[in-house]
Amino acid sequence: MPLFMDVHEKLPAGTKVKDVAGAHAADLKTQDKYGVKYLRYWVDEKAGKAFCLVEAPTAEDAAKVHKEAHGLVAERIFSVSEGS
Repeated sequence: MPLFMDVHEKLPAGTKVKDVAGAHAADLKTQDKYGVKYLRYWVDEKAGKAFCLVEAPTAEDAAKVHKEAHGLVAERIFSVSEGS
């Protein structure tokens, strides 16, 4: 399955790691509907950014999960390959 890294460039003001954890939990509840598997996420509170690693048939399917689960759609999604 293709692997993607999405980048949320501008989280809502005051977003904390716990807020992103809640959004990730919502993704996990929604992902099966689109054949997607959200794997991990990272948050930079100071910069107001989040990054999500996801297996998905397409970048569009990954975005659909975010949109339906919590509405925080990533501004950019990159196709990536995992290295060691």
